[in-house]
Amino acid sequence: MNQVRKADPNNKTVAENRKARFSYEVLDTIEAGLVLTGTEVKSLRQGQANIQDSYASVEGGEIWLINSYLPEYLQANRFNHEPRRRRKLLLNKREMAKLSQSVDPV
Repeated sequence: MNQVRKADPNNKTVAENRKARFSYEVLDTIEAGLVLTGTEVKSLRQGQANIQDSYASVEGGEIWLINSYLPEYLQANRFNHEPRRRRKLLLNKREMAKLSQSVDPV
């Protein structure tokens, strides 16, 4: 029997930096969560996020995503979020230690 697998609609990529994969050799990838507000989640579901010019920074034992763009959710009115705010990345301690070691100039 030839079964066709359907893609899970709840599991999709909302933003990808294809330019970085073209310009640089990517040796390792890490999947991380983000701390988001309610309007940011709704904006992400609309699929207009942009991480082309963003980068991760280690600050105070935490890792932050800087310069990512999530457009405002228009229906949120005055309770909207800042489109280019810093967002905390959610990683386990081992992954954070590995990343901070790779970027720290020793």
